[in-house]
Amino acid sequence: MIAGFDIGISLFAAVLVFARMGAILMILPGFGEPSIPPRIRLSFALAFALVAGPVIAPELPAPPQSLSGLAGLVAVEVVIGLMIGAGARLLMAAAAVAGQVIAYQTGLAMAQAFDPMQGQSGALPAQFFNLLFLLLIFTTNIHHLLLQAAAGSYALMPAGQAPIWGDAAQWALGLFIDSFIIAVRIASPLIAFGLIFYLGLGVLSRLMPQAQIFFIAMPLNILLGFSILAISLGAMSLIWVERLEEFAATLG
Repeated sequence: MIAGFDIGISLFAAVLVFARMGAILMILPGFGEPSIPPRIRLSFALAFALVAGPVIAPELPAPPQSLSGLAGLVAVEVVIGLMIGAGARLLMAAAAVAGQVIAYQTGLAMAQAFDPMQGQSGALPAQFFNLLFLLLIFTTNIHHLLLQAAAGSYALMPAGQAPIWGDAAQWALGLFIDSFIIAVRIASPLIAFGLIFYLGLGVLSRLMPQAQIFFIAMPLNILLGFSILAISLGAMSLIWVERLEEFAATLG
């Protein structure tokens, strides 16, 4: 009887862990990409649930007696998982925003291609930053920190307990603001270059109204933009990596 009760508690814990980890891994950067089949992500979440379920079982409330009660707890865990994964995905969105701003500043805004990470067409610099940041997640072992953050989230948001929604909304809003700030910081060298370059072109166009200054200067704009991007790419990447590490440390 006791053994059966322990098995039931462990199974109950595994279901709750699977609900949260499955939701996290469905959208977590590096793991929730469309190129990774959903069954692989769910299999990874199932393996995590079977291992971690017995560990968190003592911290869980008593299993509900009704199916509706169990469904409510699972729904809460799914919402928490989606919130954590979406928070990391918000920081990943800084790549698309920064790339789009850089594209406007370097005259590449019309160079569009389908971006599988965004599910829509995007500028080439945005796709470049998406791939670069995705590569940095694995080369710098941040994916380990993200998994540790997912496991450490149980300390901040215990399983089976609804989070404080006001604090969660404030946390999500802070991540949204940070994502935009990071995007502007990443694109700031090209923003400064664009302001100075287009200001100079505007003066030249007033001095020589007969010449198509903007058309003539477009190759130079692209060349200088790529040069500045190559010089400042390391600092741009470091800004984003440090913020993602801070995000993982907050949860882990």
